[in-house]
Amino acid sequence: YTLNNARLVSSADAELTAGNVPGLKLKWAFAFPGDLSAYSQPVVFGGRLFVGSAGGTIYSLDTKTGCGFWSYDALSGVRAAIVIAPFEDGFAAYAADQQANVYAVNASTGKLLWKTRADAHPQARITGSPQFYKGVLYVPVASGEEWAKADPDYECCTFRGSVAALDARTGKQIWKTYTIPETPKPLGKTRNGKQRWGPSGVSVWGAPAIDPKRNALYIGTGESTSEPESSTADAILAMDLDTGKILWAHQLTENSLFRAGCVYSNRASCPDRPGPDHDFTASPVLRELSKRKRVLIAGQKSGLVHALDPDDEGEIVWQQKIGKGGLWGGVEWGPAADENNVYVPLSDLALENVNADTGYRPVPSAGGGLFALRLRDGKKVWSAPPPPACARPGCSPAQSAAAA
Repeated sequence: YTLNNARLVSSADAELTAGNVPGLKLKWAFAFPGDLSAYSQPVVFGGRLFVGSAGGTIYSLDTKTGCGFWSYDALSGVRAAIVIAPFEDGFAAYAADQQANVYAVNASTGKLLWKTRADAHPQARITGSPQFYKGVLYVPVASGEEWAKADPDYECCTFRGSVAALDARTGKQIWKTYTIPETPKPLGKTRNGKQRWGPSGVSVWGAPAIDPKRNALYIGTGESTSEPESSTADAILAMDLDTGKILWAHQLTENSLFRAGCVYSNRASCPDRPGPDHDFTASPVLRELSKRKRVLIAGQKSGLVHALDPDDEGEIVWQQKIGKGGLWGGVEWGPAADENNVYVPLSDLALENVNADTGYRPVPSAGGGLFALRLRDGKKVWSAPPPPACARPGCSPAQSAAAA
């Protein structure tokens, strides 16, 4: 299990090198029926490929042919990667969907072993892959509520991000820790007469990193979606694996109040002074520099890459700016790291409003790039520019997906 989120595979194991990558050819393709996008990372285990679909189907495919062994229909789209782990005398495939449901399915047959909901809020969803460690499934919970203000009648906001620890054998909750300790309370009315609630937000978008040495997990959080702003927003948090207690929190962007729905919609109930959209959507990466020194790497939508000290309550080791950042910008879904460098893809996708009929679409000449930063001090080792601007309408050079 890649507990540290490094996304590192040796060339020997992968049988891939810089020399033979240009010779790769399509072996097979599998289409997701009726879907407009594919955003769940596939997982390979035991000659099978496991992947979820935007339409809510979990597939087990033959890695040699792409033919299906089985499929299971979840209640909503599956965006997080599937997790394969031992289960009694076999293996289970653990999946999570866009309604915050978590499933354990027999990896051989596709039979449901258990299903539970990690959060009962109607806007709750799971985008980051759960982490399995010593019989426990650690599940990050996010929300679509930050977009809810596209509806001026929505009473915003009541969701709080969380991590839930589930017994991997039964699905029963061991503990659940909210990123905001206080429950939302009425805050008065909006300019258009709707009830306001807060504090809220601070979603957990990415997979936790597990630290066996300190018996802790690390997560990145998103912004506050209503007043009062939380000191745990746009931050890196450490939690105790056994109890879920927050061990420390390091906020890296203050003035974190932001709602994406306010950018394009009726702003009658939006903040007067919104902050920037600088979530930590990328999973944190834990790496060892020496026997006495480790770093926790966190890429942010601000365009900053941070290195924190996990053994000193998240004190900053270094910071490096690689992009402009913003709503669709900065580091979206995660760096990868080897023993020396961290490799960071940059999004910085830009949108332009073409016309009333077409609406917004990507700018084909803006965004993208890949950066190699030295783990010990953050200095740039190299950078690779994005591909040349494309001519097809709607395409973008932004690199928002996680690197491996």
